[in-house]
Amino acid sequence: MTKIALLGAGGKMGVRLSTNLQAAGANFAPVEVTEAGRKRLKDATGLDCMEHGQALSRAEVVVLAVPDRAIGSVAHQIVGGLDSGTSVVMLDAAAPHAGELPKRDDISYFVTHPCHPPLFNDEEGDDRLDFFGGVKAKQHIVCALMQGPEDHYAKCEAVAKQIYAPVMRSHRVTVEQMAILEPALSETVGATLALALREATDEAVRRGVPEQAAHDFMLGHLNIELSIAFGIFPEGKFSDGALKAIDNAKPLIFRDGWLDRVFDPDAVLASVKDICKPDEA
Repeated sequence: MTKIALLGAGGKMGVRLSTNLQAAGANFAPVEVTEAGRKRLKDATGLDCMEHGQALSRAEVVVLAVPDRAIGSVAHQIVGGLDSGTSVVMLDAAAPHAGELPKRDDISYFVTHPCHPPLFNDEEGDDRLDFFGGVKAKQHIVCALMQGPEDHYAKCEAVAKQIYAPVMRSHRVTVEQMAILEPALSETVGATLALALREATDEAVRRGVPEQAAHDFMLGHLNIELSIAFGIFPEGKFSDGALKAIDNAKPLIFRDGWLDRVFDPDAVLASVKDICKPDEA
């Protein structure tokens, strides 16, 4: 059984991962530097944390469940003492793509990230309320082997499926492609447009539409509009009136060339570098 060290086990994400590893019967050693985090982990799982040295000793896989801005610092603290052949797993592409990792050719770097439960799914009951995933609702994941032997991909992917369970599809991508997916696609575009949709809905309310009516109308229309746009509802079509409104709206809402500016490799790199900057005091 693969020996796993989980750093940051008492954080918000770390407790999720610890719970899933515990449920999977994994051989893992949780590490948490804060007293509050240790208590949080103990309360949630009954697990006690180990010291860094004990957890990292002979670990085959080290999972870094720490914030993006801390990945580089933590990696530089631990990588030098890892056994040759150890795999270091990160949960986001920002720090790896930003060049924050120490150079060491005899260990593997692996990156994995959840897609989160899909908008259109078959979940029922309370499972539908697991919006984040990794608790009850099924989700897809993406994985990248940044460096290391090919057989380490399968080993680390197996760990990724445990920490993000229940998992449906696991997509293999590169670190660069994962950075396109996040932050560029999911945050720079997706989260921004999601908030723009909320702002537009609030504006409709400000102009006199009852709030619940505006929310019901927008969310209901998004359900069918997204199903058409992504081919989930192949027989669905936008009406002639909707197509005319779309053509008229694009130049009002979007600047020409916005896709090139968002997904330009230099823009993606600048975004991940900014994400990895320490918080200002």
